Amino acid sequence: MGSMRDKSELGKCLAGEVYDCHAAVFLEFKAKTRRLLAEYNRLAYEEKEKKRAVLQEMLGGIGTNVSIGLPFLCDYGRNIYLGNNVSINMNCTFVDCNRITIGNDVLISSNVQIYTSTHPVELSERLTSDWKPETDEYFCRTYARPVTIGNGCWLGGGVIVLPGVSIGDGAVIGAGSVVTRDIPANVTAAGNPCRVIREINKKA
Repeated sequence: MGSMRDKSELGKCLAGEVYDCHAAVFLEFKAKTRRLLAEYNRLAYEEKEKKRAVLQEMLGGIGTNVSIGLPFLCDYGRNIYLGNNVSINMNCTFVDCNRITIGNDVLISSNVQIYTSTHPVELSERLTSDWKPETDEYFCRTYARPVTIGNGCWLGGGVIVLPGVSIGDGAVIGAGSVVTRDIPANVTAAGNPCRVIREINKKA
């Protein structure tokens, strides 16, 4: 027999199902991450060892030679996994309610936003039907989908990556693009919505 599905709010979240984003487990994640972010964003440029220590405590996984510019914002931190040789420039925001996986040799420019959290489009589906203002904190249904950025990618300034998107190895995303769907490997893509412009010639 297959394993039982995790019916906890965290299990539902990571499975891409509607979940209660105000459940105690998520509030604990956020409280810890807010503390670590405050510490990280206070550190001076040259305090690289202290920065590394904070990132190791905050993130789900971190490779070698990783740099994240200040300020940096994320939601839980624990769902962010970074490979080797990753450069993330200043003022980036990662909403990591689900997993964000970034491969090796990746450049992420300033003001990039990566979102995993989202809501149903139809109003009737988005609103919680039995919501009671006097007792319930949140009136809206939320779910989250993972984002994957492959090895050797470069995301230009101000790129927005939406939930559930995968960007293939070696892809270059033009500045200001909104990536709404998967992008294949070894292409240049740009626009809103982001579309493939041309293939990138690979060296033999």
